[in-house]
Amino acid sequence: MSKLVKIGTVQMSCTANKEENLAKAIIKIREAAQKGAQIVCLQELFTSLYFCDVEDYENFKLAESIPGPSSDKLSTVAKELGVVIIASLFEKRAQGIYHNTTAVLDADGTYLGKYRKMHIPDDPAYYEKFYFTPGDLGYKIFKTKFATIGVLICWDQWYPEGARITSLMGAEILFYPTAIGWATSQDEATNSEQYNAWQTIQRSHAVANGVHVVSVNRVGLEQNGAMKFWGGSFVANPLGRLLYLASHDQEEVTVTEIDLDRTDSVRVHWPFMRDRRIDSYQPITKRFIDEN
Repeated sequence: MSKLVKIGTVQMSCTANKEENLAKAIIKIREAAQKGAQIVCLQELFTSLYFCDVEDYENFKLAESIPGPSSDKLSTVAKELGVVIIASLFEKRAQGIYHNTTAVLDADGTYLGKYRKMHIPDDPAYYEKFYFTPGDLGYKIFKTKFATIGVLICWDQWYPEGARITSLMGAEILFYPTAIGWATSQDEATNSEQYNAWQTIQRSHAVANGVHVVSVNRVGLEQNGAMKFWGGSFVANPLGRLLYLASHDQEEVTVTEIDLDRTDSVRVHWPFMRDRRIDSYQPITKRFIDEN
């Protein structure tokens, strides 16, 4: 038996015009649906340029409520096309409280809920702690028409704990909307090493948890040419094999068919879940395990 699901990935560039980006994303969702997609994932913060390169109070004006204007429009599209949409947005929760959040819309247009990014980076050109309050909803799964999915966001990619917990909750697929790139001043060897590390850690989540992993990144030059978002979106199966790999510089709308029944087969033959020593993992809750 097979439980086949067609995954649409939208890798695109963005402009400073929020409505233009949303309209472009909707066009690409339609393209994915025409190709047979049942679940469509957009990249992180797709309605704007990646604004966290600077600490600028004006950028808070990009935020909106969730549910809100953008999720409402996407809900209408989801219902019309009969597809699930995973949409990463800048959420204004209350005055002075903002989150990096992904909304999930079911194939009948129903708003299923949201996941708020748990791990917030603060690096040169990635000043997210200035904008985003860490997520407080915990890890989430969403029971959509086509699959039970888990959603994590960008910097969450580097943490095996988030992938593990979401998988243990019953996620059949892990989705990672992403915005990550290279400083254009870097040499190619450094660029290659960074991208390979990014891809490897996520493929390892697929292997460790026996689930498919879908990572969707943006492309294009931003920050006045100082940052090249590296694209490289991909779909990995439960053994970490790449089923799809995007280019580093082209917009791509691709549909990849996956078989959710691979999870059961892989977990039986590679029984990592069976052999987990949950009685021994308490130290993982410490910040650091000091000698004392």
